This record gives sequence, structure tokens and C-alpha cells, in this order.
Amino acid sequence: MTYDISALRAQFPALDAGIAHFDGPGGTQTPQPVVRAIADAMARPLSIRGRLTPGERNAEAIVTGTRQALADLLGAQPAGIVFGRSATQLTYDFARTLARTWAPGDEVVVTRLDHDANIRPWVQAAAQAGATVRWADFDPATGELTADDIRAVLSARTRLVAVTAASNLIGTLPPIAGISALAHDAGALTYVDGVHYAAHTTVDLERLGADFFVCSPYKFFGPHHGVLAARPELLETLWPDKLLPSTDAVPERFELGTLPYEFLAGTEAAVDFLAGLGAGADTGPGTDGAGTRRQRLTMAFTALEAHEQTLRAQLDKGLSALPGVRVHSKAAHRTPTLLLTFEGRPAAEAYPFLAERGVHAPAGSFYAIEASRRIGLGDTGGLRVGLAPYNNAEDVERLLAGLAEFLAP
Repeated sequence: MTYDISALRAQFPALDAGIAHFDGPGGTQTPQPVVRAIADAMARPLSIRGRLTPGERNAEAIVTGTRQALADLLGAQPAGIVFGRSATQLTYDFARTLARTWAPGDEVVVTRLDHDANIRPWVQAAAQAGATVRWADFDPATGELTADDIRAVLSARTRLVAVTAASNLIGTLPPIAGISALAHDAGALTYVDGVHYAAHTTVDLERLGADFFVCSPYKFFGPHHGVLAARPELLETLWPDKLLPSTDAVPERFELGTLPYEFLAGTEAAVDFLAGLGAGADTGPGTDGAGTRRQRLTMAFTALEAHEQTLRAQLDKGLSALPGVRVHSKAAHRTPTLLLTFEGRPAAEAYPFLAERGVHAPAGSFYAIEASRRIGLGDTGGLRVGLAPYNNAEDVERLLAGLAEFLAP
């Protein structure tokens, strides 16, 4: 297996601008095969899904093909894949639906490590149902969220545990399988935010034990929309608000209005692109690789993780040599995403300084407001440096040189 970074980067038109992108946690750049798939979908006949006209059949093929692609990516069943406008919108929808089964005295667990999109919908839904919110803390010194932290706030009245699979702020990877087992032992469901997680490692819904798992294709080369994965039999037990004529079939029951077919076509292409990452230069959709798409995805993520961890080691070493840099990403298991602050200099000043030098690393709390406050950074946060599959050693050196210049007396 090879990981040809030069061939990979050649597939991203945006990289021709010469920018070193460390803004992947907020959304990756788009490879040419995904751009083509979106354009091709819109260039062909397209209409409401059906089986009669070419437009109907094209729409149906896009939807069913993309459900299968996401099922392959997430280790799920196609009938358990729900499409939405964003992960935030899907979480709000499911929070409102699940809250109908709660009563005063019931409890919902959220964590201070999470993005607010996996906190506020549950806090607000609990308030409307009269349920109690229990907060699971994490260690601000290490960034670790453990199964024991969740165990401490579980009870016989817990109905749901909402937890991130990877912190978008500091990269921490909590032990989701263990947390899910504890939640299930208490009779609760787990709702897992996998938006940051799915961009960096193989997702296996069954292994994680997640009852619901949400992610966003634009974090892994696709278009802007959201995806939720769950067991079809669990979805069958839930009844969201919907229009009277719309279908009761799962998963369409949860998809409000006409789907963005062109975006779904781009998402299938993104999954196929990911499946080719470990195969060398031929990384486009439809790549003929060994094994099933799921097997190729697993191999590709193995190569991707090795590449990103090599760059992270280079980055860690370089940062350790810079005076006045504090790294807040310290968990033993974490994604290649680092949050930095600087002695005597606001991180918000580093952002435009680097941008002027063609290095994009944004500053802020990135909607992980509770986590930012917990580690002592208030609502300001820090400079987030996130590695993506197309980053290379030269990008890292440019970042380190820019930071050295920024910190120079």
C-alpha cells in the first residue's frame, strides 16, 4: 500500500493557489472528482425521485447509491442512513423527536467536551420535556474524557447520553465503545457526534455501540450537508413531525422536503475518493481496488492515519522548539488537531498574520464553547491547527516558520 501525497494533492484545484491549509476541521478542500460528480448530476435529467422518466431514475439512483456509500463508510445499513441540511439540523430534529418520550424526572447527559451542536439541542429539548440535564466533565489539564466521567452522572433515569467521538477543538478521542456500554447498561441511548471523528479514522457503528451517529461530508472532501446513521429498527420506533402526504418509510420519514441530489452525488464521489487514498495515484471514484469498498476504506484510513500522525510528530517537534507556545491538545488518543495559545500574544492576532503568508489556521472556540471555557480560554479559544489528508511536510514547515516569525521579539 502506498500514500502518494503528490498525486493526491494534484486532485485538489484549490491547492493550486499555494495556500497551506490547516483549516480542515472547519471543512476540507474539494477534490476534482467530487466537483465533477456534482456538475454531472446537475447536467443530466433530474427531477423528483421515481422510476418512470430519466430524471426520476437519475434521482433515485443518486439517493440509493449515496446511502450505500455512507453505509460502507460508517459500517451501517443503507436503510439507517438519514440525510439532512447539516449535523446541527439533524441533531435538533432528533432531539425534538426523542424528547417526546421523556418525562419530568428523566435525565439527559451532555459533556463539556462537545461542540455546542451536541449540547444545546439536548439542553433545550430537556427543558421543554421537564427532564434534568446532567453534565459530564473532562480533565482540563489533559483534555481526557473517560468512561468514569460518564459513569459518575448516569442513573436509572438516564434516557440519553450525547457525547463526541472526537473533540473538534482539542482532538481528544473519548472511549466511545466503553461509554456506549455504560449508557446501555443504564437503559439509555447514545447520540454520538462524529463530525470530527469521521474525517480521520475508520467508523464502525456497531463497534462504537452508537445508537445515533452524525457526521458532515464537507469535513471529508464532500459537499455541505449532514448525515445520520442509526439502526433501521430503532428509526422505526420514532415519529418526527412531517407533512401528511410524505412517506412513513424509514429513513425517508426523517428527510423533510426534496433532497439535494447533486450534493448527494458529490458525497458518493467523496467516499469513493477516500476509498482510494491508500492505492497511490489512482484515487478517483470508481477505482478498481482490491476488496469491497468497505475494505478499501479501512485500508485507506490506515494509510491516512499513518500519514497524518507522521506530520503531527513533525509539528509537535517544531512547536516544542518555539518559545511561548502552549499546546492544549494533550490527550493520549487524539486526532491530528492542535489548539495553541501564545504567551503575551493573542491567538486571534496569529490568524491574520499567518493568512497574510499563505498559511490558513483560524482562531476561535469553533462552537466548542463549553470546552474552551473549561480549559481556561473563555469564549476566545485559541489558534486551531488541523491536519488533513492533503497536507504535506512543506505545509508544516511553512506553518512553523510563520509562527516563529509571529513570536519573534
